[in-house]
Amino acid sequence: MARYQLLIEYVGTNFRGWQIQKKGLTIQGLIQDKVSKLLKEKIILIGSGRTDAGVHAIEQSAHFDCENEIMDTNKFLNSINYFLNKKDIAITKIRKRSNNFHSRFSAKQRVYKYIIFNQISSPIIEKKRGWHVRKNLDISLIKKGAKKLVGTNDYSTFRSSSCHAKSPIRTIKSIKIKTLKNKIEIEFRSRSFLQQQVRSMVGCLKYLGEKKWDLKTFNKAFNSKKRALCAPPAPPEGLFLTKIIY
Repeated sequence: MARYQLLIEYVGTNFRGWQIQKKGLTIQGLIQDKVSKLLKEKIILIGSGRTDAGVHAIEQSAHFDCENEIMDTNKFLNSINYFLNKKDIAITKIRKRSNNFHSRFSAKQRVYKYIIFNQISSPIIEKKRGWHVRKNLDISLIKKGAKKLVGTNDYSTFRSSSCHAKSPIRTIKSIKIKTLKNKIEIEFRSRSFLQQQVRSMVGCLKYLGEKKWDLKTFNKAFNSKKRALCAPPAPPEGLFLTKIIY
């Protein structure tokens, strides 16, 4: 058996998320089906983690095992992308890996980016590629709030009610915030995240930035470990899985 890693770029708008489901089109399901047909054998595609419906990826990582070695990887990429590009998915790279490699369990760090368009008019060219927020946001307050989220903590406040993780404890290595004109980018780095954690944290930071909350209220919500006190999660179209670091 040969093991291969795929690096995958996709627009999540028209999918029900990464993970295969009983109903609806998923990224994992579509790629798995097309690779199986191309290699003429049933393959199981294992991703580094799930992305929710509407979430995008700049570089998702996944692996599969197959009976025969892929001799011409360029031909493989051209063939598979012929089918996938029509659905706004691209396999950007294929690498042969040892059997010790696992796209999910070998990951040392996951990097997500959230984009906010802080302007009066709706974005047109980048529609569905960020959260449009009309009210002017206080970046200095957002940065102060983000600083409090870094470290090893119980993130129960930001955890979806459907999250199946055994523990709400996670370690966020860094949160970086960049602004360019009306575009705000918030980068999160951690080995792993809880379901909807990033979007929930962004929702709370947005409340802080538009001064619906002050820092005391933000801290109270975080420290309460109660999902009911969390601000509404940011919409999925602003979230990008940027990179998986091994």
